[in-house]
Amino acid sequence: MLVVNTPNLPGYRVKQVYGLVKGNTTRARFIGRDIIAGFKMIAGGEISEYTELLMDARDQALDQMVEEAEKLGANAILNVRFTTSAIAQGASEILVFGTAVAVEQEHM
Repeated sequence: MLVVNTPNLPGYRVKQVYGLVKGNTTRARFIGRDIIAGFKMIAGGEISEYTELLMDARDQALDQMVEEAEKLGANAILNVRFTTSAIAQGASEILVFGTAVAVEQEHM
């Protein structure tokens, strides 16, 4: 599956548009991570516990979107975007969406 954040894919021609596909997940912080993160906030620097949490959430949402596109018969997803929103204190939603399409390589 080709997944890009551009509206087109150089060297490919769109044969069919299947429409919007999406994936999302809602994640809550874990108290153990919060304690460690609290100490890091005092010292400064990257809070790797939260970085890992968000990376896992983005990967899960992306996997869901790709699975939805594959069910439609798509082999690419164009114009992919990520967004996040706070659902509650300590919980966030990660949403990814794009346009599922069937593409074929252009002949030169």
